[in-house]
Amino acid sequence: MPRYLLIVDYRPGDDATPMDRWKPDEVSAHMNYYNVLNDALRDSGELVGGEALTEPRFGREVVSDGKSDPVVTDGPFAEAKEILAGYQIVEVESEARAIEIAALVSAVPGPGGVPLRQPVTIRRVMDDSDFKEMTGL
Repeated sequence: MPRYLLIVDYRPGDDATPMDRWKPDEVSAHMNYYNVLNDALRDSGELVGGEALTEPRFGREVVSDGKSDPVVTDGPFAEAKEILAGYQIVEVESEARAIEIAALVSAVPGPGGVPLRQPVTIRRVMDDSDFKEMTGL
């Protein structure tokens, strides 16, 4: 079965209020929604893995030529909306099912319990046939 990466970044969806200004019960409801969804996906055998990530200010960008010391730049970064906030990898029968799951992720509650409609990017994970097609090997 194909695997899909569901990517959540820092684009806010319909409510642009930063999470650090939400009420504690709103943050709890938001995170609990993910926990319940992930438990259901794990129980169905569709969730391969996933994690929420710390905020961009804790990020580091590393550049190296493999010979000299790496150059490390501390976050936050200018385009935080493009920085990964979390992800899930699902193994499902079809892209349509991956879209259904992404829609559930997008509907995570925000302030006042209103679904955020947060954008979720879907990318299919490459498999052997993709690699062979790409390389001819």
